[in-house]
Amino acid sequence: MVIEGACIADIPSFYAEINRVYMADENWKIGSLDGFDDLLYGGFGKVQNAKKHTIIWKDIDHSRAALGVTTTLAYYQEKLAANSPFNQTYFQQRLSDLQAGKGQTYFDIVAEIIQSHPKIDWIY
Repeated sequence: MVIEGACIADIPSFYAEINRVYMADENWKIGSLDGFDDLLYGGFGKVQNAKKHTIIWKDIDHSRAALGVTTTLAYYQEKLAANSPFNQTYFQQRLSDLQAGKGQTYFDIVAEIIQSHPKIDWIY
């Protein structure tokens, strides 16, 4: 499967690209890191029951920048908004780590998810 990295400008466009590549035949879409991780386990979408899978990610540097520090800061701040149902302590720590220059960007998290699946070869 080929991910067109130039099509990724932010988190919603990342999921739009993942859904274009992997979920075209499904009647629902992925929109979270947990959903992306679940997809790579192979239970649904184009990788359903796949024993091995290759991700070819074109223009990865564009995606890395688009899902970088600025995007990730906004993502964490959204999770910390008033009345947010998310774990405030967890996301505050992630935000603080990123601001201190030692935290993961959204791209780093996506990369970590991909790398955690031994049946996936990642070419970029």
